[in-house]
Amino acid sequence: MKSFISRWIVNIIAIAAIAWLLPGITVGEPKWLTVLLVALIFGLVNAVIKPLFSLVTCGLYVLTLGLFTFIANALMLMATGFISGLVGLQFQVNGFWTAVLGALIISLVSFTLSVVGKKIKAK
Repeated sequence: MKSFISRWIVNIIAIAAIAWLLPGITVGEPKWLTVLLVALIFGLVNAVIKPLFSLVTCGLYVLTLGLFTFIANALMLMATGFISGLVGLQFQVNGFWTAVLGALIISLVSFTLSVVGKKIKAK
């Protein structure tokens, strides 16, 4: 449970960061509630859909020496936007390249927070 909550908090910060940094990603009102729920959906997409997608496309990961990861992450972000719309949340990812940049920022935020978290935990 602790891991789920810490992962959710990281996703909240990452989703808030991309919504603030990228004009092609929009979050509806109330922003804080939308970001909380979108982060939950993003976590579920990465836990359920991404492993299946990775299994089907594992050859592309090998063929591109792992660079396909950027495409996969962008597609998961776009899937999050689609699912968010289905459940009535106003979270939009406008365009594939915006999704790629958003996925890159999410990866950087996640990496940075995991490093900081490990350093805090070690003390």
